[in-house]
Amino acid sequence: MNTEKLEVLFDKLFFTTIDVANLFNYTIESARVFCSRYVKNGLFIRLRKDMYITSFKWKSLTIEDFFKISSFLRVPSYISLMTALSYYGVTTQMYNNYFESITTKSSRYYEVKGAVFKYYKVNDRFFNSYIRKDGYFIATKEKAFVDSVYLFSFGKYKFDNSAIDYSKLNKDKVFSIAENFPKKTIKSLEKLWNI
Repeated sequence: MNTEKLEVLFDKLFFTTIDVANLFNYTIESARVFCSRYVKNGLFIRLRKDMYITSFKWKSLTIEDFFKISSFLRVPSYISLMTALSYYGVTTQMYNNYFESITTKSSRYYEVKGAVFKYYKVNDRFFNSYIRKDGYFIATKEKAFVDSVYLFSFGKYKFDNSAIDYSKLNKDKVFSIAENFPKKTIKSLEKLWNI
């Protein structure tokens, strides 16, 4: 095995079987066998089908690294809900190693070595008001709040309203974003905001 080529994988935050195939001039099938062997010996960790990280990297991941992984596990997606609100300091409600995102694809749940990546499906017209930051996508704090209330208003999400610091949210931005959402969501927002 070419150690220098293996080091290339170690330098990446995560990699795919295509990366391995291209690096070692393998077929995709051979790259999958290679990765499976390294998962069995504990050197690689499987994030999802055809996507891996080295166990060395996994042990030293930052919150931003988890956000980057989350953005690539399910494309398109962006970090939102309590994960984003906690990141922005808008809520004290926080789950360790639990990362929530919004997607236009079907809802999905990945568990990797005790970390959970959860994706909630929304209609394309609600998939907006997020920014690209250092290799990942994250909702603005106002959009993360609207996403939470939207899912909550339809009984698909729970959150502790008493943990929200409303002084850190721009009310005008919240209700501007919410204009395109169902009336049920707007009514929930008004109720939560005591309007």
